[in-house]
Amino acid sequence: MPRLMIQLPGAPLRSHPLVKTLTTVGSAPENDVVLPLRGVPESALHLELRGGEVRLFSHSGAELTVNGERRTEGPLPDRAEIALGGATLRLELLAPAPAPAGGDAQATLDALLAFCRKLTLRQDVQVVLEDLLDSAIALTDADKGFLMLVEDDRMAVRVARNVTGETPNASALSDSIVAAVSESGRPLLVHDALHDEKFSQSDSVVNLKLCSVMAVPLIEQGTLLGLLYLGNDRVAHQFEEHDLVALEIFAAQAALIVRGALLLKTLRHDSAELRRELERQRYGELIGSCPGMQEIFRRIEKVAATDVSVLIGGETGTGKEVLAREIHRRSARAKGPFIAVNCGAIPESLLESELFGHVRGAFTGAVATRQGRFQAAAGGTLFLDEVGDMPPSLQVKILRAIQERAVVKVGDTRPENVDIRIIAATNRVLEDEVAAGRFREDLFYRLNVVKLIVPPLRQRGDDVLVLAKLLLDRMAAEMKLPARGLAKDGIEALRRHTWPGNVRELENRLKKALVLSDRAKISAEDLDLTAGSLTPILPLADAKTKFQREYIDSALARNGGNRTKTARDLGVDARTIFRHLERLEAERQGRTLPRTEEDRELDG
Repeated sequence: MPRLMIQLPGAPLRSHPLVKTLTTVGSAPENDVVLPLRGVPESALHLELRGGEVRLFSHSGAELTVNGERRTEGPLPDRAEIALGGATLRLELLAPAPAPAGGDAQATLDALLAFCRKLTLRQDVQVVLEDLLDSAIALTDADKGFLMLVEDDRMAVRVARNVTGETPNASALSDSIVAAVSESGRPLLVHDALHDEKFSQSDSVVNLKLCSVMAVPLIEQGTLLGLLYLGNDRVAHQFEEHDLVALEIFAAQAALIVRGALLLKTLRHDSAELRRELERQRYGELIGSCPGMQEIFRRIEKVAATDVSVLIGGETGTGKEVLAREIHRRSARAKGPFIAVNCGAIPESLLESELFGHVRGAFTGAVATRQGRFQAAAGGTLFLDEVGDMPPSLQVKILRAIQERAVVKVGDTRPENVDIRIIAATNRVLEDEVAAGRFREDLFYRLNVVKLIVPPLRQRGDDVLVLAKLLLDRMAAEMKLPARGLAKDGIEALRRHTWPGNVRELENRLKKALVLSDRAKISAEDLDLTAGSLTPILPLADAKTKFQREYIDSALARNGGNRTKTARDLGVDARTIFRHLERLEAERQGRTLPRTEEDRELDG
């Protein structure tokens, strides 16, 4: 079926199928093709469709050229370009070479190859779908056709064509035939629907007085994308078995092209959506829109410009170091070094030397004097990760270094002044460590001038989706792999998983899926998030208790652990908050506390 490709200045390319005998073009709104440009007359030209040929007739002395030459009328060749008042119109005949009588298979395959070559040149999804249906109608000599795609778990008509020049309504196809092909995933040929044993009693067949119908599914890697539905309401036995075979071959190739076009459209949409969402949620390298993250962003604004010590708490894998780097980046020390040391990853015997340095001969193997992390961080920030794992013997020296802003190398006696800012992080509850005698109270107060608690991923709502899309794009670029989107079940699995490993676990699962998955979009199976690994649906009472506990924890985090302010914000007695914390500690230790009035308030 011929079509007119229309390019207006500053507008996307669009297409108009030439299904009418006479197609009018001009600036007036009553034209079939409206060109709202100053240099285009109200009625500029019309195109006449006659026997597969398209003829041009210009009106009102319109200034136009065809392939660069002035023309007023005459037949137009395929790919003819018409320049008119700043608009460019390109004619595409899309007429297949007719197959010889007898259904020559080679000629049919040649025609299919020609169609596929044209389709592969397209990128716009709607143009691909229109070309696909036009080619299928021309291949089978049908009077009408529909191309349907699966959208929101149901079949929806995306393109409809009728050789009479009118666009058929979606009600002009048989629901029962569409359902039969969708459910079986197999092509269907009905020679005479009104007298067919299976479909003659169908209301849609009787009401529409259907005769010949062919319907072929579009399947790619076992996934039903949609279907092609072709019909002729005037002639029975219009289609034969060789027509169905040809359409099956055509549909198999077309499904690949449709999948590619849909994926490209989805990726472009996701990319644009992700950029907008990132702009809204990004705070430097930090991302988050949940209340806990927004509160952290507000606190960083206040503490970054100062030199006060900051203690960052939160579960393993929540991104505490990223938060520390953001504080450094926004501080007056941003041009200085950011030195990170994991206090739990360095053997106790080497930790002092690693932090303070050593002089030559201080111990076996000390063949040269070496600076420590404190000296390396001069003028910048020292990040002490997992500070709760620091041995007690070293805590005294760290405390002295922070108090005096000076350190002494191992094996030396001379102090060295260091101008640094300390940011510490831990996944432990240091208050409990202090109470148990495993962490010095005076060091705790030196580090805990301002405390920031990073919420776990399971409490961050849809932040997990934004993070997942960002990580997928970043990892695909780093590993030079095709970009992938997320399937619906993948999105649902990301939302429902409890993420005990937090962002680190998310990154691990996404990287594995990106490398191993063969699907166009990453599914729950690719992420290894099966039903057993997802959060179970809790009874309502248990869900209420769980939500209440997490909400109290979130409020405590926002208030920096201030229990009195948290109780005031939540509108409860302060004893209720203390009881909440007691219950959590008892559960960690496997103990059961006797019930009190505060317990009844907590349980609602």
